[in-house]
Amino acid sequence: MNIINDTDEQIQAVAHPMWEDLIKYSNKGQYGKFIRKFSYDLLLGLNEVEVGKQFAKSELTRNLSEDYDYLGLIRRGEHVTVLYRVRSTKREGEWLGRMVLGYEKGEVRIFAASIF
Repeated sequence: MNIINDTDEQIQAVAHPMWEDLIKYSNKGQYGKFIRKFSYDLLLGLNEVEVGKQFAKSELTRNLSEDYDYLGLIRRGEHVTVLYRVRSTKREGEWLGRMVLGYEKGEVRIFAASIF
């Protein structure tokens, strides 16, 4: 299976709930639930101590607005990058949210996620 062959609508139907879960669990500081849809390779590559510290102490990632704007998709290889405009409930401005999706063992998983 290759996610780039899925339609925009099929990808959005999976991506938006996953993004909403990332925001919800980031705001609540529930790291275990935050990473539950991460790919195996992403989990292997994480330094969980460092990520956990950043996760716990970041004002931005602990105060994300649940209102976001979907900006589009970028297809590349066997992955799709989903882009979002995100805001903070405590800080002025807008950030770019990025989530990279692909199939792992027949299931859509997150291969990267970040806010710039």
